[in-house]
Amino acid sequence: MMKADKITLPALSQMKAEGKTIVMLTAYDASFARLVDAAGVDCVLVGDSLGNVVHGRDSTLGVTIDDMVYHVDAVRRGLDRALLVADLPFLAYHDRTTAIESAGHLMRAGAEMVKLEGGSVMGPQIAALVEQGIPVCAHLGLTPQHVHQLGGYRVQGREAASARRLREDARAVQEAGAALLVLECVPADLAAAVADDLPIPVIGIGAGPGVDGQVLVLYDVLGISPSPRPRFVKDFMAEATSIDAALAAYVQAVRSGDFPAAEHVYR
Repeated sequence: MMKADKITLPALSQMKAEGKTIVMLTAYDASFARLVDAAGVDCVLVGDSLGNVVHGRDSTLGVTIDDMVYHVDAVRRGLDRALLVADLPFLAYHDRTTAIESAGHLMRAGAEMVKLEGGSVMGPQIAALVEQGIPVCAHLGLTPQHVHQLGGYRVQGREAASARRLREDARAVQEAGAALLVLECVPADLAAAVADDLPIPVIGIGAGPGVDGQVLVLYDVLGISPSPRPRFVKDFMAEATSIDAALAAYVQAVRSGDFPAAEHVYR
């Protein structure tokens, strides 16, 4: 039986409707998942960012579906309340059949939603997953699996044409059935406009304060990622006396609107 305070997709939708900020954080193992869950986050993301922060790679492209299944299974064991979202890794969703098969592996490992990168071109895959009862989170803006195509880790949507495409893609993924959207490294005004456009919650990472929630990589929050760190990152461990305190400070700062501050925002 699901606990009364267990976070569900309808609960996230209700939070957006009521103007309550959604807090998301990554985790990659059971021990950290337990601490993150206890801190009161709403969603835990098992991101393919594990390729960078766990495996030590310079991109996410080497992460496999087997890697993701392993880490999703571990994180699931540490969670009690938070909704568990898992990334579909590079080339694990290039067509409808592959997307369903890959997502099935993640859902059987304990994921409650899968995340994929891309805009309107991903419409058929999103629709196919939703038809199978698999909730989908879309990801737009800086999409790390497209790092070579983008020419590096750069802010997206600063030009009028690219901003227009991003807004069109956001509407397209929502219409295809995505129930959540992550925006990464986009100007704050554009991100706020997208959040206003859509009925689904929009979670930002380097997208300013005008969205419905925030996500960061756990290791960035704890100050153990290698430098240089992106502008949108804040080391919450710098002023904390324990990991528990740093995680609580992150949750509180997001809920109160203190994070992200002006220094974390792209214009």
